Amino acid sequence: METQLLSSYSVSLLFLISIFLHSSFSAELCNPKDKRVLLQIKRAFKNPSVLASWDPHTDCCSEWNSVTCNHETHRINSLTISGGLPGHIPTQIGDLPFLETIVLLKHHNMLGSIPPAIFRLKRLRYLTISSTNISGSIPGFLGRMRSLHSIDLSYNSLSGLIPSSLALLPNLTSLHLNRNKLTGPIPASFGQFRGSDFYLQLSHNQLTGSIPVSMGNKLDFNDVDLSRNRLEGDASFLLGPKKRIRALDLSRNMLQFELSKVRFPRSLTWLDLNHNKINGTLPVGLTKLNFQTLNVSYNRLCGSIPLGGELQRLGYTSYFHNSCLCGAPLGGCK
Repeated sequence: METQLLSSYSVSLLFLISIFLHSSFSAELCNPKDKRVLLQIKRAFKNPSVLASWDPHTDCCSEWNSVTCNHETHRINSLTISGGLPGHIPTQIGDLPFLETIVLLKHHNMLGSIPPAIFRLKRLRYLTISSTNISGSIPGFLGRMRSLHSIDLSYNSLSGLIPSSLALLPNLTSLHLNRNKLTGPIPASFGQFRGSDFYLQLSHNQLTGSIPVSMGNKLDFNDVDLSRNRLEGDASFLLGPKKRIRALDLSRNMLQFELSKVRFPRSLTWLDLNHNKINGTLPVGLTKLNFQTLNVSYNRLCGSIPLGGELQRLGYTSYFHNSCLCGAPLGGCK
């Protein structure tokens, strides 16, 4: 009798454990408030196929594409959606208070401007809205979102001036505004970026005026691309023996300075100055650098190309169409 009671007890215990385990594994992790907001966002985008996995009957933390949850709090901390979203960015995106990352990439039917609702995301660290048809100006409120580490608004139709306040963000290490329709000067404040190994991409816009001299004060730009604008004047202060810059692209502007007086950092591996009004001769110091790319074509340079380093390996297209530049790999000097 006692054996039968123990056996019955064991069966009941196993049954309860199985129910507990089933309910534990099937319990939804996604925060209900976040899930409700995500479904509102889906409806605002007219239920696109790219969000087909956003099923109200499944767990958004474990079964929805393009969504990531914090593994401890189970709050939505990342939205990364590529291709296929139409219309405007919904204001409901500002109702996900734990968001740290937004990536909206290659949505060619996405229109409108960057919504002020994004300013409510006080934890946002990485903002990417790229390769869309959003327009309007770069909102000034981005310069007050102190948690931002990276801003990528490239390949859009943004216009107007660049807010000077972006340079005051204490944690920013990357700013990509290339391939828009931005006008006006580069803000003088851009010499005050605090992040180390900074990436600055402003190419393919309609920026005018001189490059701010203040940018020469920052030693740790990693990659600077100001190409294909309408910039004038001197840019030599971006280089120097104490700088740590790796890549500098100033091509297709109207810059004018004497290259022979420039001293170069040993870190420099990419220098593109083509299609400007740069004069002087090529400094011998260029032979000490391990170039992947060097292009000084379509300028006003003269004299012989120094022998050594990577300068002859790079080929004649790196040097042609100058006033009187000569020597290998161009023709011999008379």
